[in-house]
This record gives sequence, C-alpha cells and structure tokens, in this order.
Amino acid sequence: MRHVRPEIVAHRGASQHRAEHTRAAYELALQQGADGLECDIRLTRDGHLVCVHDRKVDRTSTGRGVVSTLTLDRLSQLDFGRWHDELPESADDLMQEPIGQPSAEEHERGLLTLEDLLGLLKDSPRPVKLFIETKHPVRYTGLVEAKMLAQLRRHGLNAPASKEESRVVVMSFSRMAVRRVRQHAPLLPTVLLLDRLPTSLRGGELPDWADITGPGIHLLREDPDYVARCAEQGHGTYCWTVDEPADIDLCQRTGVRYLATNAPARTRRHLESGPSATVGQTLPGE
Repeated sequence: MRHVRPEIVAHRGASQHRAEHTRAAYELALQQGADGLECDIRLTRDGHLVCVHDRKVDRTSTGRGVVSTLTLDRLSQLDFGRWHDELPESADDLMQEPIGQPSAEEHERGLLTLEDLLGLLKDSPRPVKLFIETKHPVRYTGLVEAKMLAQLRRHGLNAPASKEESRVVVMSFSRMAVRRVRQHAPLLPTVLLLDRLPTSLRGGELPDWADITGPGIHLLREDPDYVARCAEQGHGTYCWTVDEPADIDLCQRTGVRYLATNAPARTRRHLESGPSATVGQTLPGE
C-alpha cells in the first residue's frame, strides 16, 4: 500500500531544539526542510501582533506579566530563549558539559512579531505555508483577527488565487474566530482546532466556515477512522502535536494532510525511512 506522506509543519518552529517562537526556532525549521511553520499570535497593549503562546510571558521569557498588558517596547527587552538550554547529545559530552548552553545567539532569542515571521516567510527560497493560530479568550476578542487580516493584506496574502495555493492558513480553537476570518477573508483556508470531538462533528462534517479539521493526536489514537470520514466530506486533517514514532506512523497510515511537530528533521527522517510516499494529498473539489 502506498501511503501519502503528511506535510510537516514546525510547531512554534523547531521548538525541540530552539526556544519556541524565536527567530532561531523558525530558521532552524526552514533549514530542516519543514513544509510549513506554525505560530500563535497575541496582541500587545499598544496593538502589535506578537508570536507568544501563553497568556503570560513568565514561562518563556526573562520577564513576567500578561502579554495584553505589556507594550511591544517592554516585550522587546526580554530574552525569550535564555531559558531554553540545549544539552549535549552524547553521554560523554554531557559528562564534560553538564549544564546546557543557550541554544541560539542572543539576537535570535528576542521577541518575534508576526511582521518578522512574515518577512522570514517571504525570504524563504522555497514555498512554505504559515499556519497562524489566534488565541482566545483574550481581552481584545475580534481585534486579533482584524489586525492579522490587515497585516496579511499589506503583504498581499489575504486573497490567494485559491485556497490550495494560499501561503497562509488561519486556525483557532474558537469557533467565532474562525467564522470572523471566513467572513472577512473568504479565500483564506481555515482550520477548526479540536481538543475534543463533539458528536456533531464525528461523521467528518465541518461548519461551512471551516475547511480543515484540526484534532489533537490524542483524538486520532481514540478514533483513527475520523481522518477518513473527514476526507469523505472533502476535508483535510491538520493534527497536533506529533512527535512520537507511533503517532507519526498513525498520521501517515490514516492519511493526515498536515502533521504539526516540534522536531521537523527527526519526523521527516522517520517518515522517509518507511514506505515510499508522495508529499501531500488531493481532496475532492481541489
């Protein structure tokens, strides 16, 4: 049986080896041949879109506080990569160097804005998709999507010739957020992210404002046939976050279109060591 290889999406960049959402993480993901990049975006107090997953910066930076209460200038003073020390790979090296070293140079560990990431995407010598997740609930509600779409418009990315050709895919766990994107940018492909599978979606159907289903890998372990049911309805699958070999195999076996992983290079090696595969898949109507 010939399996279709999922497209590899670097989750927050190559975040297993570089601090998540830093320029270093995304540059490494591109070097590792990722087919797509994934990021989370939030609004600062002064209205800038920044790539930060958590509501607070406490976990991922040298600062403290809620993103929406901090200005871009304040966030730009923080180190978002010092905490992410990369230990040597071999036991012998670990004996000589028991303390990890910062995994990137200081200038590559600062705050990354969506504008920075779009620039990196534009400069890529090969076509790479950007999967943007808008985080909710937030104090600014729909302003996040409005700011994002305005920024994409300035870059000429808000109205692709077709959804399949789009360089950008927009995602959210918030149904309202995905609906807002469809309303204001109908040509952008959208993903409805799922951490549980409601009865209304188990047959593979999606609301008309969502193109792609976005289950967590735990949902596919429980119901691997869900991917096929979605394909029958004309919907591809974006699965997060897939790092374990058994889960990678599950995604390929079931026909997942986009596989989000923290380790793009290792995931690619694992996929390429299996049955020969063609990248991507064509769904009905595409």
